[in-house]
Amino acid sequence: MHQAFFDYLIKFGSEPLSEDQKALLRQVFLPSRLRKKQFLLQEGEQQKYFAFIVKGAMRMYMVDDKGIEHIVRLGVEGWWMGDRESWAMLTPSLYHIDAWENCDLLLITREDALNMMKQVPAFGEMARQLDERNNIANNRRLTSAISGNADKRYIDFCECYPELLQRFPQHIIASYLGVNKDTLSRVKRQHYRK
Repeated sequence: MHQAFFDYLIKFGSEPLSEDQKALLRQVFLPSRLRKKQFLLQEGEQQKYFAFIVKGAMRMYMVDDKGIEHIVRLGVEGWWMGDRESWAMLTPSLYHIDAWENCDLLLITREDALNMMKQVPAFGEMARQLDERNNIANNRRLTSAISGNADKRYIDFCECYPELLQRFPQHIIASYLGVNKDTLSRVKRQHYRK
């Protein structure tokens, strides 16, 4: 499992990982498996480990007072999953995170991640770039939610995350986009007619 992470991490460094760096990373990343529908995190728990998805698909969501799920994030291989606020602030999470498919994960604690940023330059560079990308993606999603109609949100989603269209069913994608599944069906029909 670790080799998949090494292959991912090398994209962020200017030099190959040394054997010592690989050994350090093997020590701090704990391999884990989740079965479909098994939780990584439940509302009210503190996010102790952030997860790198080696294999599988996951979702992060909240449940409102009416019992309706609202998807906040989706993730597949080569993506990270976790509640950043809970992990960074050591607070109870507002979210649930579960496996949509069977998942192989590598888990890391906040303390170990901070140490790896200092000891493995590629890890530090990865964290910096991911923070930038995450901020940009969040701003785009917020702007789209505020000003974009359902059609625009769906087109943006298809352009930014084509790999997610094949992995998640329509009702999950609809929730992520903040529309109901009937609206998404209509938007998709109009989109494919064009």
